[in-house]
Amino acid sequence: MTVGLLRLSLFIPESNSLKAKRMVLHSLKARLRNNFNISVAQIDDHDKWQRATLAIATVSKDGRNAQGTMSDIVNFVERSHNINLIDYETELV
Repeated sequence: MTVGLLRLSLFIPESNSLKAKRMVLHSLKARLRNNFNISVAQIDDHDKWQRATLAIATVSKDGRNAQGTMSDIVNFVERSHNINLIDYETELV
């Protein structure tokens, strides 16, 4: 069993309030959960209007599958029209 951890640093250019940011993040987190069957939570930048840091965890039978899932998630976020991916980090445990 392998646990994959992914940390995403995001920029939300069209957000002009914390409420607008929460709406965008809520939608993104729901789509990630539905498409990839993962756990996701905001872990940093709670008080910034246009920044967010998400942590994502996935469990897989081996490291290759976990790495593939994390790669698919990064590609999915990069294709999101209202979110810019600044940086990401991956870790396998």
